[in-house]
Amino acid sequence: MSSDSQIVTIDELKSDQNGAIAVGPFGSRMKSDCYVATGIPVIRGKNITDGPKFEGEFVYITESKAKELGSSNVFENDLIFPHRGSIGEVGIVPKSGRFVISSSLMKISCDNNKVHPKFLYYFFKSNIGKHELLKNASQVGTPGIARPLYSLKNISLQLPNLIKQNKIAKILTSFDDKIELNRKLNQNLEQITQAIFKSWFVDFEPVKAKEHIRKLGGDSNQIERAAQAVIAGAVNLENIISNSNLANLHKTIKTKLETKSGCQTKEQQSKLADTAKHFPDKFVESELGLVPEGWKISTVGDEFVLIMGQSPPGNTYNENKVGIPFFQGRRDFGWRYPTARVYCSKPKKFASIGDTLLSVRAPVGDINIAASNCCIGRGLAAIRHKSNCEMFTYHSIMNLKRQFKNFDSEGTVFGSISQKTLKTLKVVKPSISMVKNFTARLISSEKQIHNLEKQSHSLKKIRTILLPKLISGEITLEKD
Repeated sequence: MSSDSQIVTIDELKSDQNGAIAVGPFGSRMKSDCYVATGIPVIRGKNITDGPKFEGEFVYITESKAKELGSSNVFENDLIFPHRGSIGEVGIVPKSGRFVISSSLMKISCDNNKVHPKFLYYFFKSNIGKHELLKNASQVGTPGIARPLYSLKNISLQLPNLIKQNKIAKILTSFDDKIELNRKLNQNLEQITQAIFKSWFVDFEPVKAKEHIRKLGGDSNQIERAAQAVIAGAVNLENIISNSNLANLHKTIKTKLETKSGCQTKEQQSKLADTAKHFPDKFVESELGLVPEGWKISTVGDEFVLIMGQSPPGNTYNENKVGIPFFQGRRDFGWRYPTARVYCSKPKKFASIGDTLLSVRAPVGDINIAASNCCIGRGLAAIRHKSNCEMFTYHSIMNLKRQFKNFDSEGTVFGSISQKTLKTLKVVKPSISMVKNFTARLISSEKQIHNLEKQSHSLKKIRTILLPKLISGEITLEKD
């Protein structure tokens, strides 16, 4: 680091406001019965991610309760650290943000005349900063930092001048901004694919369209066109089933579908027609209500291959990429495809590339996809549909998320779901041809998602390499 830097403590970088460095409220001050449906979000350790953005499910408290908790409130550019649980992590409050931190977190409000909050954030993302956070940690029982506020205040670092801090923060933020853009693009693509799954296999919209036209006396051509229009998004299902005039309805469907088809190749139009043919035109009763004729109600155990994880001995883990990636649970999960932090030389239970990974304990219901063959610990299960269709597996398990919440004990560490119970969960069993059609429909979107996520992983690797070199001053920046 150059001569224009100085060694300072975190305590010297805090703002002059009261409670600038503070821990979250004692558990007795914010119990679960304080939570409300909407209000001020509470940040918990599970919400802190690899990047600056908070993710996952939040709980909320009222504004009056937040006011009562005083220094536990955090605002734009405040830094947040777990002092219990996932220690070594750091988050930063986004623009216009207001949150309350949970009892397992601590925070610092920065003096912006001394330190750029983003520079300090990246310091704690570096190995140097992580070491400082972890050096007073205990790994006995639940990981925790002894005397958390004292430890945080007395962390020292070599601080460059504000101009250099701003430059370093800008460089590293550009990586996070691109990663965040990719994430948003992928979320939009995933929302589209989830909507298709819901339309086909939950709401049965193409079947409802066919049934409505059939009941109006439509011929086979009119029935098929109705399904095609819904599948292609040319006509909303509600507009079909609310119209009882067959002639007018057929004319509307024909016009809308031809307009939509005009933007498609003949091959795409042929695939659309083929997909529509595989949907029945009537429903039958089942134990879960009406389902398309020919489809059945089955269970996870009957339709999917299920492998429950088993953790290898602790002395077989390493961070040197010896063996294969090891995943224990949601801490490893990114948005899509988990990120390997640890490798295992003697794995016991495996997930194959493309398997859906389900967190089965603490918490239950986090879902991801294996990007490679990997070892899974007892916190995970690997799942694959017996048709071997990866994306049908993924979206089927995503569709069970609401049921998984019943086993999560309101997010406490005791939540779990057993293999026996998981296998008994009910699912709709469509025809194999429908499963394959769904998979074919998603190929283009899934490739795009995979490529964007791969790009983000590359950006993270470059950022990881640059981060310590910029923070330590090993890479020098041009002077203004």
